[in-house]
Amino acid sequence: MNSVERVKALCKERHIAISKLERDLGYANGYIGQLRKGVFPADRFSEIAKYLSVSEAFLMTGQEKAPTPESEREKRIDDGFFRVMQSAQEKGYSPEDIERALDFLDWARKRDQEP
Repeated sequence: MNSVERVKALCKERHIAISKLERDLGYANGYIGQLRKGVFPADRFSEIAKYLSVSEAFLMTGQEKAPTPESEREKRIDDGFFRVMQSAQEKGYSPEDIERALDFLDWARKRDQEP
């Protein structure tokens, strides 16, 4: 399986239309389907790996396991949630930062529910 086939398989597995990936990344409609050799230019390769939250090594070789939420393995992650997490990562927030933010949100929700 080449890189293009791997991207298509990941999109199918995650219920992401190829056209949505192309649109979100600013590529021409049908761009991915036109890559007959199965090779992406380096800059787009990185963008696609980041968009799909997989390593470039996985896209290239398929050797590393694509990350999936363990407890939600069979469920599709909501596109909105995925975009928020991707945005947080792009802004440099670490997983620990996200954990702290979630702890704060839990605390605020509990406080608001108290009589």
